Amino acid sequence: MSSKLFSPLQIKSLTFKNRIAISPMCQYSAEDGFANDWHLVHLGSRASGGAALIIQEATAVSPEGRISPGDLGLWKDEHIEKMQAINRFIKSQNSIPGIQLAHAGRKASAAIPWKGNTKLDETNGGWNTVAPSAVAFHSNEKLPIALDKNGIQKVISDFKSATKRALKAGFEVVEIHTAHGYLLHEFLSPLSNFRTDKYGGSFENRIRLLLEVLEAMQSEWPDNLPLFVRISATDWADGGWNIEESVQLSQLLKEKGVDLIDVSSGGLVTHQQIPLGPNYQVPFAGSIKKETGILTGAVGLITEASQAEAIVATRKADLVLFARESLRNPNLALTFAKELGVDMQWPIQYERAKI
Repeated sequence: MSSKLFSPLQIKSLTFKNRIAISPMCQYSAEDGFANDWHLVHLGSRASGGAALIIQEATAVSPEGRISPGDLGLWKDEHIEKMQAINRFIKSQNSIPGIQLAHAGRKASAAIPWKGNTKLDETNGGWNTVAPSAVAFHSNEKLPIALDKNGIQKVISDFKSATKRALKAGFEVVEIHTAHGYLLHEFLSPLSNFRTDKYGGSFENRIRLLLEVLEAMQSEWPDNLPLFVRISATDWADGGWNIEESVQLSQLLKEKGVDLIDVSSGGLVTHQQIPLGPNYQVPFAGSIKKETGILTGAVGLITEASQAEAIVATRKADLVLFARESLRNPNLALTFAKELGVDMQWPIQYERAKI
């Protein structure tokens, strides 16, 4: 059968063999930011499993930008070597290696999930966090430090330097993490940004840091390789960032050369009210695509081949990104192809299991 999900997608110089991407998913398994064999097997198995794009987990641009001590990092040249090896394997499977560059802002310095996910302080391996304003994510936490002018310039510089390293490491797609309540999202939302300088208040001021980070990254990232931005389309909370602002931002990002908006939602405040259900975030991707014409990626409780096929076929999104479902099934793309009656190439080592 003819499948939209398994049709190729051209973005700049790259051809994605299908519309299935693996979302960046934190593994909390690094030490001092270094990738290891867990990351090779985790990312590599999903490449051999047939996905067109494998996006490495939120990778910190600075030590203080890590969500947890177990996060991957790209703040020093020594981080590059292992990532090069992982990316060579991904490319050997005819998949494209991508990376999500991130700064966790006020949500940084947390214990890894299986060790409690609680806030760490300097006595137990934690560090001081930074944010647009001195307002904590949880009311019982130590307040983050509001970034001053020098702090903001460091954030911009850190994203720029990490982008340069990402290119050297062999990544072919870079994504700016501006979602889920992390630093750049914190600047976007009136619920976390109470600044009175040029980085706070109006829509134009709240998006300023993201645009400055984008410009700095573009100075290091080749024009022929794709650049994505992941956003939370809504805070799911009164008075917060919303879909109308997301459409407006996406239009500006398109004009500035961003290739695709990876559309998620939520994560900024604890009082969010999210109506969870299959495809619950897909309408946001559809609205942004329809209103601006930019390519979009859809995420969120997408678990079935027919579901993903319909998203692409009805032009709600151009890519479908899988997280938890790909943890359950590393060979998700191969499985979906079989379900949809599509004959796709398997790794030659596995071909005897194809029939």
